[in-house]
Formats: sequence, structure tokens, C-alpha cells
Amino acid sequence: MDCQSFLHGLFAKGLLIETGVDGLYARGGVFEDVVARFDALITSFGGSDGAEVIRFPPGMNKALLEKAGYMKGFPQLAGTVHSFEGNDKQHAELLDKQARGEDWTALQHATDIVLTPAACYPLYPIVARRGALPENGGIFDIQSYCFRHEPSQESTRMQMFRMREYVRVGSPEEVTEFRATWFERAGKLMTLLGVPFHLDVANDPFFGRAGKILASSQRDQKLKFEMLVPIEDEANPTACLSFNYHQDHFGALWGIKRADGEVAHTACVGFGMERVVLALFKHHGLDTAAWPSSVREALWG
Repeated sequence: MDCQSFLHGLFAKGLLIETGVDGLYARGGVFEDVVARFDALITSFGGSDGAEVIRFPPGMNKALLEKAGYMKGFPQLAGTVHSFEGNDKQHAELLDKQARGEDWTALQHATDIVLTPAACYPLYPIVARRGALPENGGIFDIQSYCFRHEPSQESTRMQMFRMREYVRVGSPEEVTEFRATWFERAGKLMTLLGVPFHLDVANDPFFGRAGKILASSQRDQKLKFEMLVPIEDEANPTACLSFNYHQDHFGALWGIKRADGEVAHTACVGFGMERVVLALFKHHGLDTAAWPSSVREALWG
């Protein structure tokens, strides 16, 4: 099944619902049920760690995104929130432009909100404001709807999607051990789901010529790994989970200190919720009742 027929099959079954914008889809009830089951399965693997649970809205403080340097590394992916702040005359001008089919968005102005690009971005300033970490650092279970401006007809490249993450903040030893633990856990989790996967070193999609240098350095240091599953293309499998070691980047940026006064290191494991569910429908079929009994047992019990 090629990418177009797979996407159209999802539409035909009501698993995804078109909105008229590539990569922006509503989710049907069956699709959402599988997302919820997968979410619970993640918790069964990580819930015993005692992580603090935080659920973020799909927007975040624009000033915090600017400080994080997102526009330097990923300007092509960012989304901002604009609103009308004009008077009656400007409102009439807006309506007139709209009626003539002209661009009316210039009459809007940027707000203090941007669309969240990754679930962990709003977390680090919150942790920093609390002061020094406890002796054993911190673990956080977070989730957010995220936005990345990548319009595409590939089912796996949604512009708005959910990302769940476990984030470890602490010493270099604590965060590297955390990532190694999740390598093992994630392998067991994906094996339960019965989809083919492999782990490989990766890099973020940094922008421009300077971004190529950053991407090369990230790969050379093995700071990012992805769990890849063939969904749209066997030759180019899709990243469904990511495992990132940020070293002291966010700790230094936000002033996150350990109990001993040293700058904290951070690492995270991120789950692309929709992508994993799409992998299930791709490899087990569009009818969940016909999925292998072992997969149904893992998800529905």
C-alpha cells in the first residue's frame, strides 16, 4: 500500500478525517481509542519511576521560545499566533479584503503565544524557577499537542500532533542511565506492539548551512537516536520514538542547578503518539478487531 492509498484508506475508514489542509486531520473515535490505549501502555513502562506529570497546552510563551534559540535552529518549522487588534475602520478593511479574496492577515499582529514545537520546551524554565534540584534530580512525564510547519500528504508528517515525553534532569550519569534504560524499555514496548523497528543514530532538522554542521556534530556525539518503523516507505522508515541527550545545554540556558550547585544535564525519550498508532494500522490492518491477539492483549488487556 503506497502512502497515498494508505492515507486514503485511513480517510475511508474514518480513522482520520480531512480538513482541507495537508497534514491537518481530525481523528476518528477508533483512532483515538488506540491512542489512549498506547498512552496507557507507555505509562505501564514508565509510571513506576515516580515522574511528575505535567500536560501542556499547544501554545507556549513566545519569549521563552526565543530564549531557547528555536528560531535560530528551526525557523522553517515554527508557528506563531496572530490576532486582530485594530479599530472599526481596520475591521472594515479586513472584511473587504476577505470578500475580495485578498490576503487579510497583514491586519493581524503577533501575540505573546507561539505554537509549541516540542513537548519539553515549556518544561525547562518551570524547573529552573523552582530553584536547585533535589538530591536525585527530577523526572517529568509530559505531553503536548505540537506544531511543525511541514505540509505534506504523507500520513506520518502531520503539522499538529501529540508528543509524550519522559524527561530526566540531573547529573550526566543519571541522565545517560535514564536514556539507556529507555532504549531497553522502548524495545520491549514496540515488540509487544508487533511492528518492525530498529534503533539508529539521528539528528534534528537544523536549518541552513550552519545547521549542517550542528547536525553532523549531533550525530558524531550520538546525542540523538530514533526508533524507526517502516510506514510510508520501507527504504525510509519513520521516526516514531526519539532519545535525546542534551548534555548541559538546557541546564546552562535556563540556569537549572543540581543540589551540589553544578549545572544540570537533561535527556528525554519522546513518543510520537500518532506515528506509532499509524504504524499499528499500517502493519496490522485498518480493522482493529482483526489485529493479532498478542497486540490486542497488550493494548486492550
